[in-house]
Amino acid sequence: MVESTKKSTFTAEERAAMRERARENKAALKGAEAEKAVLAAIEKMAEDDRAIARHVHDIVRETAPHLVPKTFYGSPGYAKDGKVVLFYQDKARFKTRYSTLGFQEAAALDDGDFWPTAFAVAGWSPAVEAEVTRLVRRAAG
Repeated sequence: MVESTKKSTFTAEERAAMRERARENKAALKGAEAEKAVLAAIEKMAEDDRAIARHVHDIVRETAPHLVPKTFYGSPGYAKDGKVVLFYQDKARFKTRYSTLGFQEAAALDDGDFWPTAFAVAGWSPAVEAEVTRLVRRAAG
């Protein structure tokens, strides 16, 4: 067998996330099992991210109960009509300095020719909670 000398363009964390996404697609969990998978993904996070992810989860379940919990590349995500609308990615996932609240194409956030699709989350406060609630409500349509 010939070994490749070409370096991978993906980090180990990115490759792991892609493998996780392939497992998610294969498993295609539904209902209570999908929510259990989301809660399990949250429990794997470091305490500070776990607390934020729980807040996000609670906001989604209260503000947009029609969104279906499902993991998205191993992170907590929430879908509508099978398409992920939003997700929470903890900072340890890709060794970044902040976590991310991201919105996919299915999110109803369009605003003219230019709008944000991801937000850095470095902490939680009443102001952050209010903005996340507003964004979730809008994104869920």
